[in-house]
Amino acid sequence: MRRVEDKIKVFQKLTFPKGCGILEFAMDRVKNKISISRIVKKVFIGAPLSSKSIGEATLKKRVALPVFAADALSSVAYAPNEVLLTLSIAGVAGLRFSLQIGVCIAVIMGVVIFCYRQNVNEYPSGGGDYEVVSKNLGHNCGILIGAALFVDYIMTVAVSISSGTQYIVSMISSLHGHETTMAVGIIILIAVINMRGIKESGSFFAIPVYLFIIAIALTIFMGLFEYFTGSLPQADSGSYIINNHDEFISNMASFGGFILLLRAFGSGTTALTGIEAISNGVPNFEKPKSKNASITLAILGSISCAMLLGILFLAEKTGVKYAADPLKQLLTADGSPLSGDYLQLPVIGQLANTIFHHNDTMFVVVSLVTGIILLLAANTAFNGFPVLGSILARDGYMPRYMRIRGDKLAYSNGILMLTTLAVIIVIIFDANPTKLIELYVVGVFLSFTLSQLGMIIHWTRKIRENTDNSNKRRILVLLKSRVISAVGFIMTGIVLVIILISKFIHGAWVTVVAIILLWFFMKAIDSYYKRSHEEVIYRAKNNNSINDASISNTHSIVLVSELTKPVVRALNYAKLSNPESIEALAVDSNDGQIDKLRSCWQKQNISVPLNIIESPFRDILTPIVDYIATLRDENKERIIVVYLPELVDGRTFERLLHNQTAGKIKRRLRLMKGVMVVSVPWQMKTAIDPSFANPFHLHFRHPSNH
Repeated sequence: MRRVEDKIKVFQKLTFPKGCGILEFAMDRVKNKISISRIVKKVFIGAPLSSKSIGEATLKKRVALPVFAADALSSVAYAPNEVLLTLSIAGVAGLRFSLQIGVCIAVIMGVVIFCYRQNVNEYPSGGGDYEVVSKNLGHNCGILIGAALFVDYIMTVAVSISSGTQYIVSMISSLHGHETTMAVGIIILIAVINMRGIKESGSFFAIPVYLFIIAIALTIFMGLFEYFTGSLPQADSGSYIINNHDEFISNMASFGGFILLLRAFGSGTTALTGIEAISNGVPNFEKPKSKNASITLAILGSISCAMLLGILFLAEKTGVKYAADPLKQLLTADGSPLSGDYLQLPVIGQLANTIFHHNDTMFVVVSLVTGIILLLAANTAFNGFPVLGSILARDGYMPRYMRIRGDKLAYSNGILMLTTLAVIIVIIFDANPTKLIELYVVGVFLSFTLSQLGMIIHWTRKIRENTDNSNKRRILVLLKSRVISAVGFIMTGIVLVIILISKFIHGAWVTVVAIILLWFFMKAIDSYYKRSHEEVIYRAKNNNSINDASISNTHSIVLVSELTKPVVRALNYAKLSNPESIEALAVDSNDGQIDKLRSCWQKQNISVPLNIIESPFRDILTPIVDYIATLRDENKERIIVVYLPELVDGRTFERLLHNQTAGKIKRRLRLMKGVMVVSVPWQMKTAIDPSFANPFHLHFRHPSNH
């Protein structure tokens, strides 16, 4: 116990001592048996926290807002881009509808905020939409929501990071073409920060989020002031002509124009993403958790709506143009094409340039904080995804290791899974937000819609429980809540249909297929866990406790290659179990060692019979497996216990010097029914005493020892 305590102290003080060189540091780590992986983990993640600290890892509202609302707040940076980009297909006539679309999105957002404030008050455990749907619509619908949210969180990271790299490239044009590499690196960086714990990540992200809010608010207020005073200038792109060749869509009164408006509205609803993250993160708030989460939701909704409407209003008044392919879709005022080196700025970048009259400092500040908030918006998913994964794992729909907290009390396995999947998506779509946005929001609105349907059932059940009219005021409150949920269900359901119709062939089908496949995958996990639990669960018979195991039909086998101390220990250990029969088993692989083994066996007068099987092809594993399988075939009721003597070294490079046959044998035999494998370790001196022998000191024999 003393040695364990000393080792923990060494680990906690893991730093480079003053005046200590790298070699001395490495020697000290080897001496105290601190592995390289633990050193790296210590440096990047920090010292582990006790499980008792879980209650301390909660967030105040001022920190919870940037942690859980960064995604929803930052979506106003790319939602206007997508609205204008889609409407630009119809030319200037289409851009006139941008503000109306923004108003519709703001109304939807207000309704969803009201609905989710009810959700967090009724279901504060952190299950969010998954818990609401599972308890009210059944587990199959719950699994569907879990799959939808999983896909949504992955897309949140991919879209946010890809959009953020756009803003960085708009400021540093030399980075053009390296967006994918940048995006992957940033995702990994955010993952490392989150592995350090929610409190540390919250503090890290708080300042950039608030700077973004201030920068956008300043831009909007300045723009409105200039508009009402008549000094608002035209954007640089305001004089450009949109080159539209599709007359069918250019007529906004046509069916094609209507579909285009629906598609623009569907793209703009990305502004609602991230709202559900707060309902999943209620346990991370300070007490009273539900109240603080509800207040944070209200603040989030107010800020997001104001930003979205302000940006779209000013974009319309300054004449901002934004196109998917500006070199083909945009023309100068005299009808000539744009120069080949034209770099299209995002909508917020164009507004900052215009409103602040091409002030480079303000343009850089606004673009920089916008790019940063987009990059950090992925943090919302890094907080929501692991929590959701732990809840699904608790219910048996995800691998159980998703429930395990890491050193800093974060769900590290969930963070690693999200990082891996997001990186894959970013690489596949080359960090292009325009392509990624088409796959977005399907999962969000599916969860919105089914969640509110579940809440309608929830309120209906509560109303029935109060049918005695003893508290009419309580019934009126419940009826009002049900109406809010019903309105939310209808509106989000309509939006879901619009998104599926307008964006399905443009990429939304990929998300739909992914959700369905993930649903089947989660059902398969659930089926496996139930089947395996039923197979291994112990049920006492005749009210008896654990029965005494019979050893009358047990055959013990000790695997040997030479007569050594570990082998003798294994033989003694096998004999102590008092089996019905015992033998030592060796394989003759024609290496000349068997005769020596047989001679030593006889000379030492070992009482356990030695059985030698031939291996003409020098294979060790197959003859052993075949021999044991034959014994099992002869007597199906016989239990065969195989004892494996193993050397245990204290250093990695020493373990690599040994044959790995024992591990292969264990992996094969554990698949055979009626066969048990017992490892009998023999600890070498380097395993018992880390200070024994210097691995960097070479020992040479003295000539007299030859």
